[in-house]
Amino acid sequence: MAITDWRIELITIPVTDVDRAKAFYVDQVGFVADYDQRVSDTLRFIQLTPPGSACSIAFGEGLTDMEPGTQRGLQIVVPNADDALAHLREHGVEAEGVAELDWGRFVTFSDPDGNVWALQELPKRD
Repeated sequence: MAITDWRIELITIPVTDVDRAKAFYVDQVGFVADYDQRVSDTLRFIQLTPPGSACSIAFGEGLTDMEPGTQRGLQIVVPNADDALAHLREHGVEAEGVAELDWGRFVTFSDPDGNVWALQELPKRD
């Protein structure tokens, strides 16, 4: 049997304060709030999705044993790195960029816990 349709649809992000993280990602970065569900006294599930993305992030209480701030290498493809940088800065996010590399133009930022994100504008293809 061949593998034909595998998709990454959810990435867990370790955070210390779920309400602060939700406000940062929704109000400042611009993610869409999909779910915020308290399942039990020890389990709360929050799911957010970047606009236009098929992959979401999740964080909450009781979801992961990763240390907050240790998630690295998260990357989102954006249409324009300059616009993405301007959006983040206009919403109070400390972002760095635009780094010009052969494989794209990059903006980087960290969430309040130190989880690191890269926004990539793909290079023009012939």
